[in-house]
Amino acid sequence: MGMTKEDVLHLVKETGIKFIRLQFTDIVGQLKNVAILADQLPKALDGEIMFDGSSIEGFVRIEESDMFLRPDPDTFAAFPWRPLEGGVARLMCDVYNPDGTPFAGCPRGQLKRIIAKAAELGYSLYAGPEAEFFLFHTDSQGRPTLHTQDRGGYFDLAPADLGENARRDMVISLQEMGFEIEASHHEVAPGQHEIDFKYSDALRTADNLATFRFVVRTIAHRHGLHATFMPKPITAVHGSGMHTHLSLFREGKNAFYNPEDPEGLSSDCRYFIGGLLRHAKAYTAVTNPLVNSYKRLVPGFEAPVYIAWSHRNRSPLVRVPARRGIETRVELRSPDPSCNPYLALAVMFQAGLDGIKNKIEPPTPVDGNIYQMSEEEKQKRGIDRLPADLFQAICELDKNRVIQEALGEHIYHRFREARLKEWEEYRQQVHNWEIEKYLSTF
Repeated sequence: MGMTKEDVLHLVKETGIKFIRLQFTDIVGQLKNVAILADQLPKALDGEIMFDGSSIEGFVRIEESDMFLRPDPDTFAAFPWRPLEGGVARLMCDVYNPDGTPFAGCPRGQLKRIIAKAAELGYSLYAGPEAEFFLFHTDSQGRPTLHTQDRGGYFDLAPADLGENARRDMVISLQEMGFEIEASHHEVAPGQHEIDFKYSDALRTADNLATFRFVVRTIAHRHGLHATFMPKPITAVHGSGMHTHLSLFREGKNAFYNPEDPEGLSSDCRYFIGGLLRHAKAYTAVTNPLVNSYKRLVPGFEAPVYIAWSHRNRSPLVRVPARRGIETRVELRSPDPSCNPYLALAVMFQAGLDGIKNKIEPPTPVDGNIYQMSEEEKQKRGIDRLPADLFQAICELDKNRVIQEALGEHIYHRFREARLKEWEEYRQQVHNWEIEKYLSTF
């Protein structure tokens, strides 16, 4: 059983914590917070803290701006980089309307609705993300650069990996906040890192991911570095992905595992994969929400481009890792760490559950390297590809009611509006590549 309101009040009093940050995300995934003093905590835990929703991306208009925060006591955690006496803690919150109803534009609330729908079918949802990030130096004014002194590669150690001290402190801080860290290592590109924490139920995983990004950036700053979860900050090197492992449990047992099957996979697992593949083009707008996301989704850098699945091959969109039994899971390789964690998990699970509901059979698994296949061979195998840019992804989302329902009417329209605005801004800019390519030639 998790922490209660009384537990939180007792812990704050016992440890002398002075400030509490009530945290939530806007529709595009930016972490927001309302800071209160400890003496306001009883009021906050009763859901009586109000804020201006019209100031938050994708929430409400100014004439309907009053919103209330309801903290989840089980998410209480102190920030370990602050002194405990007089320190700072956080609580993740759901957003509510003044009449006491859940706000339809709250990403955390929308994921909870998907979890509730799955529970009606008898399923519990679990996820484990692998979020990659870059560590860059800052300039004399503290602004981020694209410079990194490390020349480390995959699994390298110091001195090649000069971000190792920062990454170590990130791991320690996360552990002190209750994370169970499974691995941390240097990634393929110079300055690129990964920290993996243990999978959990979908809601806790989304909370953890929102916190994870905040902690990584905070600790990097304390080391004079800038951490970015931008998917592709540097041309011609590997981008940062967020491979996400998904599993369903029913009555305490892994619903994806079937010991009688030659591959150890249940029909639910195969149907789930079928749903992930069928709806991939539409949910990509949510799992890869930036213009920059599609600079990562190109052949040649191990990022998935093609809509296919395999038991072991890492070139398709979906992979089934070798472990079986309670660890049977499906790995979706396309998401990147810039996504809103609540909405990303909502659309992933909605797609898979739709596969189970409608018994969507996946195609034959692909064991060969898709990147090396000819276009003719890909067409023969029926291998389609993900959207090539954000606009294409939004167009696919517009055609897919299943993924729209995962977002809810409010979030779908506000999310779409925000992403289209970003696309138009990008489309109208003249970029350095164009200047270098055309200015002296034409």
